Amino acid sequence: MITSWTSGLARHRTGRLAAAVAGIALAVALVAALGSFLTASKATMTQRAVRSVAVAWQVEVQPGADPNAVLSLVQKAPGTQAALPVGFARTTGFTARVQGSTQTTGPGMVLGLPAGYRARFPDEIRTLTGAPTGVLLAQQTASNLHAAPGDTVGIHLPNVGVRQVRVDGVVDLPQADSLFQKVGAPAQTQPTAPPDNVVLLPAGRFASLTHGAPDVTTQIHAARDAGLPSDPAAAFTSTTGAAHNLEAKSAGGALVGDNLGAALDSARQDALYAQILFLFLGVPGALLAAALTAAIASAGGERRRQEQGLLRLRGLSPRQITGLAGLEAAVVAGVGGFAGLAVAALTGRLAFGTASFGASAGTWAPWYGLAFVLGAAVAAGAVLVPALRDLHSVTVADTRKEAGVRRRSPWWMRYGVDFALLIGSWLVFRASSGNQYALVLAPEGVPALSVSYWAFLGPALLWIGAALLVWRVTLLALAHGRPALARLARPLTATLAGTTAAVMSRSRRPLARSVVLLALAVSFAISTAVFNSTYRQQAEADARLTNGADVTVTEPPGAHVPPGAAGQLRIPGVRHVEPVQHRFAYVGSDLQDLYGVRPGTIARATSLQDAYFAGGTTGQLMRRLTQRPDNLLVSEETVKDFQLSPGDTVNLRVQDARTKSLRTVPFHYAGIVKEFPTAPKDSFFVTNADYVAKATGSDAVGAFLLDTGGTHQKQVATQLRTRLGTSATVTDLTQTRGTVGTSLTSVDLAGLTRIELAFAVLLAAGAGGLVLALGLAERRRTFAIATVLGARSRQLRGMVLTEALLLATGGLAGGALIGWALSEMLVKVLTGVFDPPPASLAVPGTYLALTAVAAVAAILAAALNGIRGAGRPAVEELRDL
Repeated sequence: MITSWTSGLARHRTGRLAAAVAGIALAVALVAALGSFLTASKATMTQRAVRSVAVAWQVEVQPGADPNAVLSLVQKAPGTQAALPVGFARTTGFTARVQGSTQTTGPGMVLGLPAGYRARFPDEIRTLTGAPTGVLLAQQTASNLHAAPGDTVGIHLPNVGVRQVRVDGVVDLPQADSLFQKVGAPAQTQPTAPPDNVVLLPAGRFASLTHGAPDVTTQIHAARDAGLPSDPAAAFTSTTGAAHNLEAKSAGGALVGDNLGAALDSARQDALYAQILFLFLGVPGALLAAALTAAIASAGGERRRQEQGLLRLRGLSPRQITGLAGLEAAVVAGVGGFAGLAVAALTGRLAFGTASFGASAGTWAPWYGLAFVLGAAVAAGAVLVPALRDLHSVTVADTRKEAGVRRRSPWWMRYGVDFALLIGSWLVFRASSGNQYALVLAPEGVPALSVSYWAFLGPALLWIGAALLVWRVTLLALAHGRPALARLARPLTATLAGTTAAVMSRSRRPLARSVVLLALAVSFAISTAVFNSTYRQQAEADARLTNGADVTVTEPPGAHVPPGAAGQLRIPGVRHVEPVQHRFAYVGSDLQDLYGVRPGTIARATSLQDAYFAGGTTGQLMRRLTQRPDNLLVSEETVKDFQLSPGDTVNLRVQDARTKSLRTVPFHYAGIVKEFPTAPKDSFFVTNADYVAKATGSDAVGAFLLDTGGTHQKQVATQLRTRLGTSATVTDLTQTRGTVGTSLTSVDLAGLTRIELAFAVLLAAGAGGLVLALGLAERRRTFAIATVLGARSRQLRGMVLTEALLLATGGLAGGALIGWALSEMLVKVLTGVFDPPPASLAVPGTYLALTAVAAVAAILAAALNGIRGAGRPAVEELRDL
């Protein structure tokens, strides 16, 4: 019996089974793909954090402790690959006599590097010119002293005097911030910038030159192995625990500067944001696939009840009928589950080159298993549970009756649940998008991360409430809008317009369900695509803010480079060169950066968004700086601290280039600047460059912003580095993208959304086509009776197309509204992901058009199939039914 029942299902209910299998496959594939990718992403974040660190630990030997004992302790610590001692000594300055003139710098640092240091820590030092070993000058120091390999530099050491050394090479220190950190101090007390003047010496030379000098310390630089947990949070806990263990063993003799822990500290927050995005953007897709499966199963509910009644008439017991229903559920779950896992593996292979999405077998296999179990649960809930309910609540006589129209509204409509959910969503959104709200709280140095998961409630309530509202509107329109429906159907159905409206009104519940499913699928596609596009837009804006433009040439502090030097930077590929002044100014006792710009041309080299300013648009504020050169744009923090109002006089103390002393220069507060290219993220000023040059007696440029039209940035930067040598620092946008982009921005969000956007198109097509096709198949009796009563083929075709038109119009319109509201809410709630916050959403028109075309094409295909079925001879159709 089981074999014949299964073969009968496969032969006569092929469409229904295939549709249910497709729904299960989508749900399983989405969960398996996203889950596997999430674990792979966390492992990638950990690996990136480890690779980003040149020196894992900087262990500072405390006064009175034996450096050799501390070195031995570090070498014996579990996980240590290598440990080398590095000497640090403070100087009062450096001098160099070059081409008859003597150059002098302020205080600096001298480092003593042991043999093999550069081989062991290759990312700590980068050679610019000269020899890779020996006496090495940092790039900024070489620029300040106008020194080059072969020149002699004097090192001024307290209590020792001047020691002369011959320069062998000039180097860059890419990780100077961590190299010159204050070991053991909290982040807020760390130096704001590394020292400008640094000389690197061989360890032996360092020991002889600094003998007798005070303020000489020793650090043990350690490389650690990568045997860490794949999860960044677990890896952070592991490495910080090892650092604390070393400090405890040293009994106060050592402090650990845990650079690896600091990198993992940032990565664990990125990992948590990736997990949040998985919940915000991935779970709705899985739920939608489950709902689609349930709708597909329920589309054949009436047919299943009739079959169940026939089996009961033939003497089958409830237990046997339950077994047959369970068999159908098992077939749907098994075939759909394995098909979904195959789709997930294929997605990983096509999108990421590996079926496991880059995750290890121990991490992706549980997700595949969980996805399969969830698919089985959905199949049981969609197929087996309704069969059991009918078995206990529907009699054999009831199964022979034609289903009537339920007059009473659903309970949620009577109690206004949809309106309550929307109001609740708005209240949660208002609370979770406040100025002091933080979705992720990751206190520095604390292993535990906290997430305000209740913020998920806002989008969830909006999604559900909006879906129920679309359901309500559709039901009311179909129930009370029959005259309007008849007028709309008349061009397609002629004299059967009234009948078409009546049929649609009678079938309003399945029709409304189809409209809601399509609306939810479209809203999922819209919200995911808009979020992804907005994020990419802001990631690019962040890179441009950090770098300044396509290519930026930064002059060393103290150099007098006039704006006319822009001419030598106009090489092939450069469209415009914009000089920007960079000075420092005191407002009260607070020292801030001061940027002098040419208001009329600054926007030709870089992008300025209205969101970067307050008190006017970008164009308005630049015009104010042009019309009144002493106007000043001030940071929001400074406006609050000094209680400024528009037009107030702001007296800044800036250095006069002629007297080298501070002088007071009056400005007038004209607006707020929140972000500006190359500026820091805290407090700074922006004003007219001509006014600054006139007030200080110098038009020296701090940086040149180069516009290359968004192309060939790397090639242009390479040419300029060759031309300028060590006299200036050249950075390009492609280089900065990798620097400012976290692991979440550069890899994980892109991969997450690639998966979701592909599945969103499939869900939209499935919600539009599969449900309509099955609904039309279940109404073949209606079409057959209409044919017997004299309906023509053109009129039957019009009936089908009218229903398809209603589904497409209602679903796409409802989905667009829900998707827009969800996008606005997601971007606002997830504001911590965006830097800087977007002024407006980025809408990917091409992708959304593709989604709409896919949905309409699926609906049209279902309608054409329904038209073909309606053309069968009526007598044959009624006999089969």
